[in-house]
Amino acid sequence: MKLIILDRDGVINHDSDAYIKSPEEWIPIPGSPEAIGRLSQAGWRVVVATNQSGVARGLFTMETLGAIHARMRQVVADAGGRIDAIFCCTHGPDEGCGCRKPLPGMLRDIAQRLDVHLDGIPLVGDSLRDLQAAAAAHCSPWLVLTGKGEKTWKTAGSRGELPAGTQVCDDLAAVADTLLKAVP
Repeated sequence: MKLIILDRDGVINHDSDAYIKSPEEWIPIPGSPEAIGRLSQAGWRVVVATNQSGVARGLFTMETLGAIHARMRQVVADAGGRIDAIFCCTHGPDEGCGCRKPLPGMLRDIAQRLDVHLDGIPLVGDSLRDLQAAAAAHCSPWLVLTGKGEKTWKTAGSRGELPAGTQVCDDLAAVADTLLKAVP
């Protein structure tokens, strides 16, 4: 099975320091829905793994989060793609859960539920915690320069903090192009 795991905010859609709190605030990054479409059409299973502490912080409800994800799925479907599953950590940063990235719990849950090994599975994120979670779960870390990615590259990259083997691409479209050339 060809599987790719994507962070949501900053990879698929524009991020906001004030959180994405409604379907109307969910705005796709140009080219990202189409990239997912190309991957889906080439037989890739696309899974989203996202920290959504706005639920724990009381900024939006699970119902609203579901509506945001319904919008995301529709936009991706309109571009010819499919999101096969969405995994979320809705805990706050101080709750001590094991599923909040940079910890690998959410990724291990993906492996268990999909009955796959994560060794070498590409995980695309825009933050150091995404890449750290990827490395902890033995995924292949991919950094995109959208969202917080450029800042991550300039700070963590310059300090040598990126996990070994991290691949860097401009955006999700470039990741898809690279993967589709490498894996028939």
